Amino acid sequence: MFFGITYLFSWLFWVPEALAANGVSVSPALNRFLSGPFNPAAYGPLVAAFILTLSDSGIKGIINLLKRGIDLRFGKKWLIPVFFVFPLIYGITTALACLSGWMKPVFPDLSNPGTLPVAFVFILLFGGPLQEEFGWRGYALDRLQARYSALLSSIILGIFWSLWHLPAAFCNKLIVPPELFWIFIIQVTLTSILFTWIYNNTNRSLLPVLLFHTVHNMTIWLVIPDMKMTLNTGLCSILLLSVAVVIVLTAGSLKKQPG
Repeated sequence: MFFGITYLFSWLFWVPEALAANGVSVSPALNRFLSGPFNPAAYGPLVAAFILTLSDSGIKGIINLLKRGIDLRFGKKWLIPVFFVFPLIYGITTALACLSGWMKPVFPDLSNPGTLPVAFVFILLFGGPLQEEFGWRGYALDRLQARYSALLSSIILGIFWSLWHLPAAFCNKLIVPPELFWIFIIQVTLTSILFTWIYNNTNRSLLPVLLFHTVHNMTIWLVIPDMKMTLNTGLCSILLLSVAVVIVLTAGSLKKQPG
């Protein structure tokens, strides 16, 4: 039910946008709305979580879900991977891509570091984390883990999470073009495992995964020129993400931990 509502709400707005972006005629007013900043498509996971939580637990359930977004009752040592895992992964990816000649070392967004805190807050509120994490981790992950292992739950969620973006790939809103969407599926599924690792070890607080998601999106925005990956940089990022997942599965712990 959660995935159905999420897809229905988001694709109701993303599919027409994708069609318009690929030459299908729509009214100018609708096209401006769909391609503008007020298109609500990305709020699908949040809407689904709120609808189902309200149905299950009423307003009190909604309030408890929102409180988890500001819950500070977790080991603060986990802020280290929250803020440094993705800069390390995509920083190395970018360095290798530049050294190999796959991309030019031009990073205009890093030229004015004073704007970075503002960008961080903007991405947190409007660039994915707030719209998605109360749904993916706040609602769906616990219910998956009640039935399956943490690893299998992460993979299932990662596949649904990645495929949810499919229409957006045809709206020129993803880091990979449509023909490389298979790379995006692998990336997001591997990333989902890392999100579960953070979530399970921070007492089910949604604040760390909100920050983790923000750092992920901001890192890509800063180091991938024009927000587009090539086949080479995509495969390199998959390799580094795989290494991170192997470390988590062997030296870390994917299972739920206290505090």
